[in-house]
Amino acid sequence: MPKTDKKKSDRNTPVLREYTINLHKRLHQVTFKKRAPRAIREIKAFAQTQMGTKDVRIAVSLNQHLWSQGIRHVPNRVRVLMERKRNEDATAGQEEWYTLVAHVPLKPAENGRVSFAGLTTQTVNL
Repeated sequence: MPKTDKKKSDRNTPVLREYTINLHKRLHQVTFKKRAPRAIREIKAFAQTQMGTKDVRIAVSLNQHLWSQGIRHVPNRVRVLMERKRNEDATAGQEEWYTLVAHVPLKPAENGRVSFAGLTTQTVNL
């Protein structure tokens, strides 16, 4: 089958996307006392590859969600909202764009658990 032309987003435009990140596979065989800090680093690495920026900032809401069950018990999956923004800070140096990663809270089902079934990557128009 011939490849279809996918529309690639320009790396120099602001964009807003929702992702589900599977932290369980990224934290496999990581020492208990290093799991939450490693989860932060893995989310930053994921955001760098997906959004194309070196400057990645974690929102307070996402940080609190990752640390909510302690350093050892990080959630297996997390739904995040990534927003590529223009850097207007004068002390930022040479980086023109940065990515802000925030937590997207999901409603629990009837049994009290949060389901990630059917959630796909969504691009939100600005």
